[in-house]
This record gives sequence, structure tokens and C-alpha cells, in this order.
Amino acid sequence: MYIPKKYKVTDVNELLDFVETNAFATIVTMKDNKPIATHLPLRLSKKEDTYYLTGHFAYGNPQWRTLAENDQVLVMFQGPHAYISSSWYSHEDVPTWDYQAVHIYGKASVLEKEELVKDLTGMLEKYEAHREHPVLWDTLSPSLLERELKGIVGFQVKIEDIQASYKLSQNQNDTDFHNIIENLQKEGDPNARAIAEQMKKLRK
Repeated sequence: MYIPKKYKVTDVNELLDFVETNAFATIVTMKDNKPIATHLPLRLSKKEDTYYLTGHFAYGNPQWRTLAENDQVLVMFQGPHAYISSSWYSHEDVPTWDYQAVHIYGKASVLEKEELVKDLTGMLEKYEAHREHPVLWDTLSPSLLERELKGIVGFQVKIEDIQASYKLSQNQNDTDFHNIIENLQKEGDPNARAIAEQMKKLRK
């Protein structure tokens, strides 16, 4: 990913938190020299000193078969993004777009059934445990679970490299920077407000 120095983020803990928060990702692999992608939720886990992403494809999705041909994958996570009008600057310039994005490169492999069950159990706990009537692995009937397991293929990605770009108007002077925040907050768009909040963290 092309990352100008002023937008580059290298704090691993911050990036792992970003992945946890923005868990709906895009995984890209190669098939017949052509990139293909699937959008799906992923879980982050750690085994000893190594971090992994885990998830599952629908069995009918041919992408999982590409892992046997080339196990190197790209996983993209995106946070909030917003249009930045240059009318918010005190000087003449062109509009731009602010955003947060994380790219993870790693080695992928297919999960065994037991590993897949463990991953699905963890995913249900993450997204269901706080609900009034949680749907957890142990609350579902064995027959339903067996049927559903036949329709998916689990995988894991051993994380080998993380690249991140947080483009948050860092190149603007303090006056324009805070003016951008004020205008983003008036936009009435959740993404715009989220970008404003991220900008506030940069300059108190």
C-alpha cells in the first residue's frame, strides 16, 4: 500500500485494536493470475508470539481452493472515511478524502473441523454474549450445527506484515485542522463524525 510518511502508522497494538474494531474485512487471493476477493468478518487471535486472523468461506465460494495454489494473501480492513472540502481551508487548495485503512499480508491455510468449531464458538461469544438472548454454540442443536459446518470452509492467516495509513489531514495547519473537525461534525454523516473524532486524538 502506498503510504506517505506523515500518514503511516506503526504502533502494532493500535493497529491490532483497529482490526478488532473494524473486523469486517476483504480477503484477496489469486486465481489464474487474477485477483479475487471476498468480504467477511474475521477474528484476531494470538498463539505464543504469533498473531492470526481466522474466518470461513462458504463451501460454494471457489476462493478457498486458491489457498492450495498460493497461500500468500492480502487482507484489507477499512475504518471511517470522509470527503474533505477545501472550502474549509484558509488557503486555496483542492478537496481530498480522509480515511483509515490497514492491510495485512500473511500465509493462509485451511482449518481442520475442530479448529473451525473453536473459531465459530469464539465468534459467537464475541458478538452474542452481551445480548439478552445470546445465540451461542452450545445453545444451537447438534443437527443444525453439523448441517451448517458442511457448508463452510474455515481458514487462518498467519500475520507476516501489517501496513497502515491514517490520512487525517495531518498536513494542515492547526487553524485549518480544527476547522475541518468542526465542519465534519456538522455533516450529519456518521463517517464524517468518526473521522472528526479520530482527528481530535491527533491534536488535543
